[in-house]
Amino acid sequence: MNSYAPALMTDQYELTMVSAALQDGTADRRCVFEVFARRLPGGRRYGVVAGTGRLVELIRDFRFGPAEIDFLRGAGIVDETTARWLADYRFTGDIDGYAEGELFFPGSPVMTLSGTFAECVVLETLILSVLNHDSAVASAAARMVTAARGRPIIEMGSRRTHEDSAIAAARAAYLAGFASTSNLAAGARYGIPTTGTSAHAFTLLHDDEPAAFASQVAALGKNTTLLVDTYDIAQGIRNAIAVAGPDLRAVRIDSGDLSVLAQHSRELLDSLGATETKIVVSGDMDEYAIAALAAEPVDMYGAGTAVVTGSGAPTAGMVYKLVEVEGRPVVKRSENKATIGGRKTAVRRHKPTGTAIEEIVVSQGVPDHAANDRLLQRSFVVGGEVLDTPALTESREHLRQCLISIPWEGLKLSAGDPAVPVTIVPTS
Repeated sequence: MNSYAPALMTDQYELTMVSAALQDGTADRRCVFEVFARRLPGGRRYGVVAGTGRLVELIRDFRFGPAEIDFLRGAGIVDETTARWLADYRFTGDIDGYAEGELFFPGSPVMTLSGTFAECVVLETLILSVLNHDSAVASAAARMVTAARGRPIIEMGSRRTHEDSAIAAARAAYLAGFASTSNLAAGARYGIPTTGTSAHAFTLLHDDEPAAFASQVAALGKNTTLLVDTYDIAQGIRNAIAVAGPDLRAVRIDSGDLSVLAQHSRELLDSLGATETKIVVSGDMDEYAIAALAAEPVDMYGAGTAVVTGSGAPTAGMVYKLVEVEGRPVVKRSENKATIGGRKTAVRRHKPTGTAIEEIVVSQGVPDHAANDRLLQRSFVVGGEVLDTPALTESREHLRQCLISIPWEGLKLSAGDPAVPVTIVPTS
């Protein structure tokens, strides 16, 4: 099977536009494209920008090699003029946008590309693919972290999504505040702490549960987590402590009424002298399930399907629109999909206490800003050259501070208005 470069993530309609623009002479017109979300998913009060660090590296390496050009020629998708243009493609423009880990709201200019029409439009699918996926995961994960109230969450959703998106999802979840991941590729690539324990299959493999626990403890020591709900949970806990002793690190429960089971498990562990043994719960954990366990003796959560699928919102709803041509604002007037022309600049205003109160977005200008305000955009690429981006740990801390800054109502899981209202001032 042929292996093609990421450049073929480009949609065919983008190459159709490039071919036509090369033919009519408009391909080199200087343009500005913007990425923004018209609205937040239902019930959400904020979104989290994620994937920027991955994206700028992909754009830096975005190339059409011989295999890609041969495919496009052979399929009749591009003519010779377009094929030659693609063979020489390098993004030479500028990219600015919100820092990774920044919050966004409807209308926030999350990313801005400036360059020729052709070099910008060919990146649309790549940009939206990365930002929509990673931001959806990070937005859901941030809500789960808030619901957990300081208790660690493990990302364990690799089996519920595509193998590549699993790595990106683990990165986005860690950005949002998850403590670790079970995905080893994410650990190797991004330095994310990894963790994991055995599954029910390991227990079923052995003649009985004590034998399975003894094998795991012999291999990994007492600083491990034993899965105790393969058969009877209460007996599983007794077996776990009998094998490992009262200084076993943790037990995991993956099914049943977790609220009741957590209470009973804590009482049983304490009665067996395992007062420091932690309780980990997993199994269809989303922000609502985590919040429902806030008063229970749970020490750690494992989240899988919900986090890697955006907890019901698998896309951040971002779009990529042309807003300026040769310095002239352009707008789309379609009903319910109208845009505001001109390159945007954004500032978030805060009270002296640090609480965010409003986001001001100005077209073709810079908003007035005071000491308590914060300009939101930064440069990622200048003249085609990728600038240094913050480390993932820095972006993680940036998001933590952003979540502290929004009004407490904005952290509610119930539906409501965006946590910070956005005012867009069009060009005069």
